[in-house]
Amino acid sequence: MTKETIKTADAKLTVYLNGPNWEGVQAATFGDFSCKSPEAGAEILDTGIELVRNADIDRIIGPMSGDTWHSYRFVSYSDGSSPFLLEPTNKAHEPEVFRSAGFCEISRYFSARVELEDTDTVAPPENDGFEVEAWDGNDPEGLFRQVFALSAQAFSENAFFKPISETEFLAMYLPVVPMMKRELILFARRHDGNLAGFLFGIPNYAEGPTPSSAILKTYASLEPGAGRHLAHRFHKAAAEMGCNTAIHALIHDDNKSADRSAAEGATIFRRYSLFGRKLNG
Repeated sequence: MTKETIKTADAKLTVYLNGPNWEGVQAATFGDFSCKSPEAGAEILDTGIELVRNADIDRIIGPMSGDTWHSYRFVSYSDGSSPFLLEPTNKAHEPEVFRSAGFCEISRYFSARVELEDTDTVAPPENDGFEVEAWDGNDPEGLFRQVFALSAQAFSENAFFKPISETEFLAMYLPVVPMMKRELILFARRHDGNLAGFLFGIPNYAEGPTPSSAILKTYASLEPGAGRHLAHRFHKAAAEMGCNTAIHALIHDDNKSADRSAAEGATIFRRYSLFGRKLNG
């Protein structure tokens, strides 16, 4: 990944020159951004934009640390509640620094919470195509190899998708293993043993060692209905662990899971924005 980090006394920015495609055109990305003041942010963005121009790249996406596998998105609305585990954070003035530099919102996301007692307690209709099972706690590297393979396939049509290597993926996720609860790591598996979907959940340890909420962090499915079965099993498992709230984390506004979250009665408590700028547009 071609990147350059720029620092001043009051701001920081990393420019990634080989970012994902945006509308079929390769873009650079601005990630790892922080600034103590709008003025400091504007100055460092100007420096980054000039670097991108000199590389003969026309488009910039941000904030994004190179791709959507890593940290991206600004918090653009909050109800004031504390950040949950693995949630992106930023200073309140930082999104406006991007807007003032000519960036526009190009994608929107949200997180929502729901009381587990209010989620659907009736299991979805049985499906002969797959069965849902929890991770057995063994071979975490093998687990994430399976998750990587399905993720690469399921997310390949998503906007701003950029493939990464299995080695890079494992380096990101294996350090999380000590925090994982196998009851919240779920698979929808076809009868031939192949995966039809997965769900990665984790207790919200940002609340402390005995959290009252669990995070539905990521799920993907290749089989109609698998997502609903996985979410139902997640809610049930989280309640059995003693949690009273589920967090549906970082959902794209146009994703099918947004409709499912709303149907469960979840309430949005945070919104996020991803920005882009066309330098010659």
